[in-house]
Amino acid sequence: MVKPSNNRKIAIYSRKSKFTGKGESIENQVEMCRQYIKFHRPDSTEADIIVFEDEGFSGGHTKRPEFQKMMTEIKANHIQEVVCYRLDRISRNVGDFADLIQELENYNVAFASYRDSFDTSSAGGRAMMMMISVFSQFERETIAERIRDNMHELAKSGRWLGGVTPTGYMSTQIDNSITHDGKVRTAFKLGIIKEEAKLVKDIFTKFAELNSLTKVETYLRQNHIQTKNGTNFSRFAIKGILSNPVYMIADENAWQYFEKNEVNIYAEKSQFNGKYGVMAYNKTSQVYGKSNELNEMTEWIISVGKHTGMVSGAEWVKVQQLLHQNKSKSFHKPKSNVALLSGLIYCGNCGSYMRPKMNSRFNKKNERMYDYLCETKEKTKSQDCKMKRPNGNILDQMVCEHIKQLSEDSSEFVQLLEKAKKTINGNNDGNENKLESLQKEFEENEKQISNLISQLAKSEKTVTFEYINQKIEELHDKKISLQKNIDEWRKVTENHVLSDSDFDILKDMLLSFSHSFDTMTVEQKRTALRTFIKKVVWDGENVHIYLFGSDKETTGIHNGIPVADSQLKASENHEPKREDSK
Repeated sequence: MVKPSNNRKIAIYSRKSKFTGKGESIENQVEMCRQYIKFHRPDSTEADIIVFEDEGFSGGHTKRPEFQKMMTEIKANHIQEVVCYRLDRISRNVGDFADLIQELENYNVAFASYRDSFDTSSAGGRAMMMMISVFSQFERETIAERIRDNMHELAKSGRWLGGVTPTGYMSTQIDNSITHDGKVRTAFKLGIIKEEAKLVKDIFTKFAELNSLTKVETYLRQNHIQTKNGTNFSRFAIKGILSNPVYMIADENAWQYFEKNEVNIYAEKSQFNGKYGVMAYNKTSQVYGKSNELNEMTEWIISVGKHTGMVSGAEWVKVQQLLHQNKSKSFHKPKSNVALLSGLIYCGNCGSYMRPKMNSRFNKKNERMYDYLCETKEKTKSQDCKMKRPNGNILDQMVCEHIKQLSEDSSEFVQLLEKAKKTINGNNDGNENKLESLQKEFEENEKQISNLISQLAKSEKTVTFEYINQKIEELHDKKISLQKNIDEWRKVTENHVLSDSDFDILKDMLLSFSHSFDTMTVEQKRTALRTFIKKVVWDGENVHIYLFGSDKETTGIHNGIPVADSQLKASENHEPKREDSK
């Protein structure tokens, strides 16, 4: 039996599709749940119960406001048990219900249903939970197996099944195509886009020459070469092109590579004759919400396509070997990063973030030395931005000293903090609402893409197929945009999450900033600075601080911070020499 504690409540959840005023009304559901709690949890009081009511919402999904609010409370460890009138009040979808039970188990939350005698705090209830989970798993595996079987058959045709086309290709119709079932259907293949294809070949050539994703990224940035969506190439995007088998010519080297790696090949060896390119199916996870995750190669389905490949099998395999060798050389965030303004400081020239560049040297205080380096300057090797690199140790110290001076004027500083508090709290409510809205839109967008991809194989009419294919591409572009917005809003929200009590504690600490700062840990110092500093801008000579609650910068610091003005060399490990700053 679950006993209520001082800090975890028992949640009652009720739902009704529409208001009727009789029968299983919201009020009746809640009252019967209260009676259930009173009988089975005699030690509980009214203060131990919290009620969540959704009226006018279907049970076909769990995207309901009060239900989501309850889940937020569960994840915050504020709930010890959920009680409902009947199982279908939670959801009519077995998969959703099984996922909920798993989530509750992760947070050590019990579940009980009044009408169904379902209580996970009892042995019988746990057994029922296992049965539901088994049926749910069976349902998921059956769907996955059906998708795999469908892919196996589709792979034999080597056609393009729709979706966002890889860089260098476009979707073109094959006239009077006959698929494996003998029916005449509209089918598509990949056609070459000459300008984009040249770019893809250049990327393969440059990587083979430079053996570095970072250097290829720099090359593309310096030559102002962008993706088909008009954005700068990232190392992730470059790697995505280099590791995509669609660019590989189906020749003998390709056959040997896939056979060696135990990949499912749905073609005869004789078809790997160098005339066409490779098609790979089932490359990514079919699980909802994980469509960007790559499957193991042994789960891929390889066929010979009807499109022209761009690089030979030997060249593609060589690139994969280089990528594998370079895994250990990939960038890792320094574990000893002591920079306080990381994530707060911007380049006054181009507006990019400035990240700490750690040095192997130590100053006279035995502190590891670092500079702040403009991201654009780094990635273009000083071509698009030549901002000087400030001495990070000294810059951080001067910003902190400036805040100490502000904190000494307690009356003015308290007013500033209170103004910042109102700004943060007001903004954060809107931020969280915006983030939640974007996440819901992203999930719905991803679900639509998944559904449309499933419909492609069933489409027989030309108009329908073209419409679905076009719609998938539109949704994919929207998905990229949504993900970017979500990442940006999540950063904003995470940087401004403070409860009233946390803020008051921090205010007291900041009022004694000049006395307590030196005894804080690095993380405590970062938290303190981020509470009221909106951003810091370095203009090459001076640093300008902008505080929350203020429409303009505070008095800039113009004390002359030492800089490293050397040009970046080709070597990523190069550090310009300069004297230790005093």
